[in-house]
Parts: sequence; C-alpha cells; structure tokens
Amino acid sequence: MKYSSVGDNWDDFEKEIFTPEEITASDLRVALINELIDARNEKGITQRELERLSGVSQPIIARMEKGTTVPKLDTVIKVLAALGKTLRVVPIDSAPDK
Repeated sequence: MKYSSVGDNWDDFEKEIFTPEEITASDLRVALINELIDARNEKGITQRELERLSGVSQPIIARMEKGTTVPKLDTVIKVLAALGKTLRVVPIDSAPDK
C-alpha cells in the first residue's frame, strides 16, 4: 500500500526530508554503534561491565546503543578502547558495505 504523504518507502521519504550529508552522517553513526554493540557482544560483556572497563556510565552506554543520544567523540573512544578497538579515518567509498 502506498501512502502518498511518505512516498513508497522509507528511502524515498528520507531523501525528501534529509540532505545527502545528513543521511551519510546518520548512516555512519548507525554503523559505528552497531560495531560497538557487536564488539561488546563478541567479548560477552554486559553494559555494566563495559562501564567498569571504560569509565563511561551504563546509562550513557545504553543510550548510545539505543541511538537516543549522539555521544561525544571522547566517549566513543573510551568505549572503543575498553573493547580493544580504535577509530580509523578512511574514505567513505572504501568503508565496508559501500
């Protein structure tokens, strides 16, 4: 069923209301958070354990994982370091799934 107010699907609607830059930034945030969640799950640790290892409070970790907050870079780095990960700056077109 087509809803004329939002187009045929989310992608069409997204392109109507967001700029390409906003879409790219959102996609990158989602990919980063998914990587954080995957890394935590691979280590088999809870958010509370990650709090102890990173110094970032469990409620902030939960909000990061839910996507209800945009974390500061230093917060992301603390969590990544506790998970044995780091950030690497690469061209967007060479990132996985692109």
